[in-house]
Amino acid sequence: MPFVLGYGAEDVVGGFSYRYSTPRLVERLNADWYDLAVSTGLVDHRREFLVQLPQGTRTHRAALRHLHSGSHAAPAVWTRVRLLERWNIMGRGAASAFLGVRAGHPGFAMMALDATVYVRASTGEIGVDVLAVRHPDRSENILRHLEWITLHDSPDVNREFKERIGAWLAGRVTSAVNPSDR
Repeated sequence: MPFVLGYGAEDVVGGFSYRYSTPRLVERLNADWYDLAVSTGLVDHRREFLVQLPQGTRTHRAALRHLHSGSHAAPAVWTRVRLLERWNIMGRGAASAFLGVRAGHPGFAMMALDATVYVRASTGEIGVDVLAVRHPDRSENILRHLEWITLHDSPDVNREFKERIGAWLAGRVTSAVNPSDR
């Protein structure tokens, strides 16, 4: 699945929010992210999942700068990762600039290897929001939004991004017609 956009409240199966002023913010974010990741099936038995990273070596901060400057950035790609015994996604991970802006300010998209759940973290003006979407590849809201992107011309949408979405949608139609191809 190239990207998850356009989900509605009925697609969300879990999540949490914290204000930046929350005591021990990073610790609480990490604990709740792990609980959400395990309960929704984001991580598999090998503790592996996908993280969406900007193509190339751009950081999350650079991707945000591109997004808000009106530039036509290359689309992000899914990268397979494994959660190690010692991890700190919301602290060191977010501070690394690939999973956020700084510690306690995450910005990422993650998906289960089998695409059954999508987890997103974002920072706002007053806090952090994390949510999980079950079966994003089956959501009518998401599919309708992705189709809309491919059908409408917009100077804000990267051509390669539209092509990837179109190819993925076409592959879904082919698989639905011929279930033995799955």
